[in-house]
Amino acid sequence: MSADLKSLAEKASAELADASAAEALAWTARTFGESWIVASNMQDAVLIDLATQAKPDVDVLFLETGYHFPETIGTRDAVEVVYPKVRIVNAAAEQSVAEQEAEFGLLNKTAPDRCCFLRKVVPLRNTLARYDAWVTGVRRVDAPTRADTPIVQWDERNGLVKVNPIAPWSDEQFNAYIADHGILENPLVSEGYLSIGCAPCTAKPLPGQDPRSGRWAGQSKTECGLHG
Repeated sequence: MSADLKSLAEKASAELADASAAEALAWTARTFGESWIVASNMQDAVLIDLATQAKPDVDVLFLETGYHFPETIGTRDAVEVVYPKVRIVNAAAEQSVAEQEAEFGLLNKTAPDRCCFLRKVVPLRNTLARYDAWVTGVRRVDAPTRADTPIVQWDERNGLVKVNPIAPWSDEQFNAYIADHGILENPLVSEGYLSIGCAPCTAKPLPGQDPRSGRWAGQSKTECGLHG
């Protein structure tokens, strides 16, 4: 099965290289039926809004790390109100925050890669094992590490097709979609948080820096491990 999906992803990567977000999501809905899920960190509902146009009752994956800002949890809850047909799939770690901190201490301070692995990577992998494809909001302008992101690719680590429908979008396109469609947005964005993750590891980026510079500020870490 995985070999078939990999072949499908490789073919679609070429055929959908210049696809619009709507075209990429329509292909995803048509190709995978019930077996795809949209990942959201609840910074905004742009991707959710786009996906529901292809499938109103789409599954939406939220990594419930236990370290989120209250505003992020509030945005997740608001999504359920605005898009009543979507199903929020809350993926949590095996240990609660209290259990993890009792055993390992504050991993987000001493070993952030380990913390992300336990609270993000493993729950993501376990959840994605139930699907054939997942959709992300990764954009090429997010960071240098994402500059070559294709619209469709094979996710070797998780063994399924990965669709990045808004990969080519500029910040101007992204912000215009929010304004034109009245899209839900995490209140922290208006306060200057341009890339929102867990509260202990998220700061406002300095003026002129890329949006993700506020993630794990002062450390060499730039990715949580979900996308590479």
